[in-house]
Amino acid sequence: MSKNLHCGRFSFPLDGPDARFPVVMGILNVTPDSFSDGGRYQGLEFAMSHAEEMIRDGATMIDIGGESTRPGSPSVPLGEELRRVMPALYALKTLDVALSVDTCKPEVMREALIAGADMINDINGFRAPGALEAVQDSDCGLCIMHMQATPQTMQQAPQYTDVVAEVIAFLGERVQAMTAAGIARERICVDPGFGFGKTVEHNYALLRQLGRIRDELDLPVLAGMSRKSMIGAVTGRPVEQRLAGSIGAALAAVAHGARIVRVHDVADTVDALKVWHAATID
Repeated sequence: MSKNLHCGRFSFPLDGPDARFPVVMGILNVTPDSFSDGGRYQGLEFAMSHAEEMIRDGATMIDIGGESTRPGSPSVPLGEELRRVMPALYALKTLDVALSVDTCKPEVMREALIAGADMINDINGFRAPGALEAVQDSDCGLCIMHMQATPQTMQQAPQYTDVVAEVIAFLGERVQAMTAAGIARERICVDPGFGFGKTVEHNYALLRQLGRIRDELDLPVLAGMSRKSMIGAVTGRPVEQRLAGSIGAALAAVAHGARIVRVHDVADTVDALKVWHAATID
């Protein structure tokens, strides 16, 4: 594995003492319909205020999303996604934090990179026609995620023979496609896609095997479980009461080898990670 994950203006260490504490990616949904906080941060002023709060709380990356990917959600037209994402991206460029854009549309990727995005986070694994071409000549980080089916259908009947092996195989194939396009491995991280075409059992099998995913692909792993139904299934809590469970999932992910955790509740997650970090320093 490379010693650093290169993301535009930023470089995140993957080994050595500085790599012991994970990258905390704060979620900024500028959408009206996300499963957890849809509509709360649509206005530019509210989005900026929330991003600044997450940075103060310890986020080292902000993930901006203009299209809900909750189960059953419809696709957003290109123009609408750009209208949501671009003002927030331009405004946040003034802050000292890595900026990720969560999109599967090559046109949004191109515009985001022109605006200075440091990472493109694609739930579709850069499979859309033109996606690889949109990112290959930039210096941004790239997160490849696994998803079975589409957000409209992914939770209807997800099936695997061996979920861990199949996710690794998919991610490995996408990594090969990216490196064949001239994209350096130092720019790539992978996400097993918790909740994207997986049952509760599938999700926890992947969580337990994050170290295997990291080692077999030899790439840093991003884990995004914050407030998801896999937390509710274990705790019995509705989405607005899943803070403790989400923190537990983030700690488990880091313990199993995740380098990046994508979370809604930055302050509480960072506090928990600080205690975990202090207790595990050799």
